[in-house]
Amino acid sequence: MQNLKALSYKLRRDVIEMIMAGKAGHIGGDMSVMETLVSLYFHAMNISPENQDDPNRDMFVMSKGHCVESLYAVLAEKGFFPIETCIREYSQFGSKFIGHPNNKLPGIEMNSGSLGHGLPVAVGMALAQKMDGRPSRTYVVMGDGELGEGSVWEGAMSATQYKLDNLCAVIDRNRLQISGTTEEVMHQDSVEDRWLAFGWNVLSVDGNDIDAMNRAFDSARATKGRPTLIVANTTKGKGSGVMEDKVGWHHHVPTQEEYEQIMKDLRAREEEYSHE
Repeated sequence: MQNLKALSYKLRRDVIEMIMAGKAGHIGGDMSVMETLVSLYFHAMNISPENQDDPNRDMFVMSKGHCVESLYAVLAEKGFFPIETCIREYSQFGSKFIGHPNNKLPGIEMNSGSLGHGLPVAVGMALAQKMDGRPSRTYVVMGDGELGEGSVWEGAMSATQYKLDNLCAVIDRNRLQISGTTEEVMHQDSVEDRWLAFGWNVLSVDGNDIDAMNRAFDSARATKGRPTLIVANTTKGKGSGVMEDKVGWHHHVPTQEEYEQIMKDLRAREEEYSHE
């Protein structure tokens, strides 16, 4: 089995190269959400380039679409398209590799990025799977700043109303958004209690721990009668002290000096885990 911990840092380096080439990108959230995406695509989900048109495939919605660079890196590693093409074309004029998920690319189910829409759409996908009697599941990743959108809570109510135990949502709980901390912008603690009150099965884990995320997705699959929310407690900018837990790295293109230090830090983490 691949060392998914090491892979998470290799893919972080791909994201950095993408952002440097495209001169744009939401780097902080890309770094915080990486383990969630690696766990999804290499452990939890039944999805691959070979079955991407199979109606029984699992489906994924990247609701926090501004962190598309991390999704592109994972999809490339999974074999949906070459990473070299993605890095070269990201954020270039006329490219399909734009700054939010683009369903003109293989492996992407829907365009996203208008925050608050991902969960309601995922509810519809999961409900359709149920109605058609399919074995597949639907997954959605949201940002914690996104929880200020009212449509999220409409989706949350609908999911429990229809007992969508084939739906699993993840909140990338890094506690920072573009204009400050989540608690300053729109207080939401305890996020776990709020989702429990809406009738969801709620798991709160270290979202930058691959093993913890794998166990959480396994637990979600085993839960019957209600949807599951995983609160993935993460660090924005995870992987280098240059970026970690700094609101200014929500959207930032590294300087050459920053780039060199970040890549050094990420390589060190990758090598550390590759020898476990």
